[in-house]
Amino acid sequence: MNENKFFHPEVLKRISRLDLRARHVVDGFLNGMHKSRHFGNSVEFRQHRQYVPGDDLRNVDWKIWAKQDRLYVKQYEIDTNMRVTLLVDVSQSMRFGNGTMNKYDYACTIAASLAYLAIKQQDAVGCITFDKDANNILPSKKKQSHLVAISDMMFHSAPTKDAKTQTSGNTKENKTELAELLANIKGSQPDISNAIREIAEAVRANSLVVILSDLLMQRDGFFKGLRYLRSRGHDIMVLHIMDDLEIDFTLGGPTRFEGLELPVQIRCDPRMLRNGYIEAVNAFLEEVQQGCSKLMCDYSLFRTSVPLDAAIAAYLSRRNTLVRTSNAVRR
Repeated sequence: MNENKFFHPEVLKRISRLDLRARHVVDGFLNGMHKSRHFGNSVEFRQHRQYVPGDDLRNVDWKIWAKQDRLYVKQYEIDTNMRVTLLVDVSQSMRFGNGTMNKYDYACTIAASLAYLAIKQQDAVGCITFDKDANNILPSKKKQSHLVAISDMMFHSAPTKDAKTQTSGNTKENKTELAELLANIKGSQPDISNAIREIAEAVRANSLVVILSDLLMQRDGFFKGLRYLRSRGHDIMVLHIMDDLEIDFTLGGPTRFEGLELPVQIRCDPRMLRNGYIEAVNAFLEEVQQGCSKLMCDYSLFRTSVPLDAAIAAYLSRRNTLVRTSNAVRR
């Protein structure tokens, strides 16, 4: 199989005219498109400050001195490159899919497209795969060849069917496991707070962090991880990947459901459960959206049925509008 399968030409062509910009001020070393909090000699003036002994006289604003008989130093902003880190969920639930791509393939294609766009605009990009822990870590680079390394890592990190999640042929055992699951539904969900803390320690502060996941995890741990990332100055994009079947639950007739994360199996008529299921899913979506909003993280839901080029282009256009509005308000 082609290790570059996540780079879809039609997607890259559609988004190539769009900018991927950090919403907040970011740090960097090299000249690029994005504002830095470092001061230096640049063409864009930022502010004056009073002269103190030792300041470079070349930065003194002599026009102000001539008018006010006071020494002020001009300060400038450096345009620097942005560091982007892609966090890709490789948990078992990402294997689910009812269309041409499962959730993992869809997430990886978005990640690869954003990596392509970031490197095209001279930004450094890295990639980390995670489930309950941070698994593979690829440091940020801005070389074109780094795109192949990112694609290769995602390809080889794809979640596969784990023998531990296979259901037993014993119906009684399956019913017992299901009862235990329902009794402790929160405890059955993965907690990624430790994984995000590991990731935060590996990623340079004040970067753009893009999380691609179905968010089927303990929300308390997830929000705890987001708070930690925000405390380190990161701008966070949460791209929530879900299949239409998970959201709309359009199944009909007797169906057997098999757990992807746990060895649980249940047979039922989904039509009898649909109303309750839809209510629970809507509550879940509202919880993650509001939680991300409170933490000032950019959240967006992606359905795997939506063409990738349209989904990415629409999201980046909306985000760039928000960035421009935010920058205008700050000025």
